[in-house]
Amino acid sequence: MKAGLLYAAAAYLLWGLFPLYFKALQGLPASEILAHRMTWSLLFCALLLTLLQRWKWLPGLLHRPRVLATFVTSAALVALNWGIYIWAVNANHVVDASLGYFINPLVNVLIGAFVLHERLRRPQWTAVAIAAVGVTWLTWEAGHLPWIGLTLAMTWGLYGLLRKTGALGAIEGLALETALLFPFALGYLTWLAAHGQSAFIDSSATVQWLLAALGPVTAIPLLLFAAAARRIAFAHLGILQYISPTLQLLTGVWLYHEPFAATRAVGYGLIGIALAIFAIDGLWQLRSRITPVRAAGATSRD
Repeated sequence: MKAGLLYAAAAYLLWGLFPLYFKALQGLPASEILAHRMTWSLLFCALLLTLLQRWKWLPGLLHRPRVLATFVTSAALVALNWGIYIWAVNANHVVDASLGYFINPLVNVLIGAFVLHERLRRPQWTAVAIAAVGVTWLTWEAGHLPWIGLTLAMTWGLYGLLRKTGALGAIEGLALETALLFPFALGYLTWLAAHGQSAFIDSSATVQWLLAALGPVTAIPLLLFAAAARRIAFAHLGILQYISPTLQLLTGVWLYHEPFAATRAVGYGLIGIALAIFAIDGLWQLRSRITPVRAAGATSRD
């Protein structure tokens, strides 16, 4: 339990610090950073799978077209999510990006209701309704939909759905996704180099190492999250996941001085209230399930 909490906190802490990492690459085109992230993530995953001797899933993959189709879709979603996030951070929209991961839990609730046909409890519907009011307020205040946050939330929510129902583990799934994206990434990087437009070639050694390190930077939080998910309740993961967008929001406002007017804070405040209702309901449900188990255990000992 304690190890699971530490793994989860470490994963969300690392994800929360992502703006600092991508800001260090701000001078590079977002598309090239994305291509390098795909490439180095694949190489790192391949190295891990080789060290762990976990390649047995690969030979039979061609005989499982439904599994392959699922990961083709998840690869497209994760590429879109990564691309928008990298662009948002480097275009000084860290606060807008944080919104996506604040509302992602509520998007997951809606996906559960409309895709998996899960019955929502009244507090969950209340949380979704309040968050919708918050998004509506942000839309009215800005004069347009908060498309960065909404797109990040939707792509990550749908990606999570596919990975939840997918047949491969965390590292195997990421390896397959990046392998599917690799031809496009390699082709784009080769084209840039051939036309003398490769920022990687023209950059300092520090920037080159930062790009190469995108492999472990991408994979390690995912592995920590997977380890945590096997050890602690999903409700605990739901509470800890707010570490990441909170850090991103604070980084955008305090470190990078992105505008955050009082009128905008109203929308974020409503979403915060929705998340609090969602979290309290999750903890209450977890407690209601644990109490009978403890009581039964005590009775059996007596």
